[in-house]
Amino acid sequence: MNAQLLHRALGTAGPEALQRAELSRRLHAIQAAPDVCFDGRDEKLPVNQGQQNVNTADSRAHHAGVNCIAIDRFEGRYLISGGAEASIKLWDLERSENTQKHCINHPVAVVKKSSSSHQYGITHVCFYPFDSLAFLSSSYDHKLKVYATETMTASATFDLDSVIYSHSLSPIADHLLVACATQHSAVRLVDLRSGASTHSLAGHSRGILSVAWSPREEYILASGSSDGTARLWDIRRSANSLGVLDLEDSVGIVGEDGLGKGARNRENGKAHTDAVNGIVWSDDGRHLITAGHDERVRVWDMESGANALSHFGPIIKNTHLSTLLPLLVPIALQETGKQAMLYPNPKEILMFDLFEGTLLKRLRVPGVSAAPIRGNTGQMNSRSRTTSLAWRAGNVDFYSAHSDGAIRAWLPRTPEELQSDFGEAEGVNSTEDEDRKRKRQALDDVFRDLTKQKITFT
Repeated sequence: MNAQLLHRALGTAGPEALQRAELSRRLHAIQAAPDVCFDGRDEKLPVNQGQQNVNTADSRAHHAGVNCIAIDRFEGRYLISGGAEASIKLWDLERSENTQKHCINHPVAVVKKSSSSHQYGITHVCFYPFDSLAFLSSSYDHKLKVYATETMTASATFDLDSVIYSHSLSPIADHLLVACATQHSAVRLVDLRSGASTHSLAGHSRGILSVAWSPREEYILASGSSDGTARLWDIRRSANSLGVLDLEDSVGIVGEDGLGKGARNRENGKAHTDAVNGIVWSDDGRHLITAGHDERVRVWDMESGANALSHFGPIIKNTHLSTLLPLLVPIALQETGKQAMLYPNPKEILMFDLFEGTLLKRLRVPGVSAAPIRGNTGQMNSRSRTTSLAWRAGNVDFYSAHSDGAIRAWLPRTPEELQSDFGEAEGVNSTEDEDRKRKRQALDDVFRDLTKQKITFT
């Protein structure tokens, strides 16, 4: 930082370079903020009692787990969360309750499970791209709902007769089409203007797990399926599909000579060797990122459709059926030509260089339980799973949702703050060790007394 200030003072660096350098430094200083918690209990403790009894490790935003979160892109103030118990909660990030040691967030509004709301777990939530006064939610109950943020009441409901894994609204288009990824092999399109939900895009052979509109071309859509393919669509065409992405194609439509020589057939090929459950566009629309059950993340050059061959190593984990979306760090926070990606791994969040594939940072999730829990389906569900990530607009911080019911904050931390957190953790651990030793000593004394007694058998 001192070098940047020197260059600025000498006039060899402009204010933009200094700003980017400072933002980049803060980005790489991001750590878990254990003093920030989200308490979703219906009844909150009084402030004086909360200061004494609050335990951020026990705070839960949703008691059955948080499936998804989203933050409004305008103010970066409001966060919505969807729970496994079918509730939706609205949080005001600027109206937290500050105690002596903690910053506690309580929901400002809640949509509970009822006959007029969702009946099963929420799969995806997102704010309306042009106005944070409305948001959309989808659920395992086959319904897509549009809510008014101020009243938290549903203004429209669409029943698609199939589980909706995720949905997407274009951030630039005027057509107001919601693309829905469902159990069916066709992408469903819901028109918010007319209320129609009959149009579909056929091409995949199995269920769709993730969809995303291009931030650059308003009629271009990408979808990922459990058949391992990632498909591109132009909804204006009668034959909507533009083709598939092929993991073995590193030259794209331009070919080896730039004129199409050696270009592959765009109707065949797979993006992953297993289900594709995550699709994300870069902010400029030049790249597409896909995540799959083959535990690979791939980057695609959307100018040519070629595999950019970014390799992130064997550290990537991805086995759950639900949508798993990597989070791209805003370009404005990074040095020119750089792009960082956050990936939600079990018990940790990984920061990679998107194009080089190098691991930049490993963020351990504090307070997670590694013990698996058996769900209603008989499958083992890990409580350490990170289900969703959301960047807070206008800030250098992000939030994560977890299957243990917690929403965690990640903020830039100075070395002094980290040392303070480490000291507090050491104090807690030493107290727990002393308590454990005392209990062990008591058991040893009881056992010793029992073994000293003389027992006579008659």
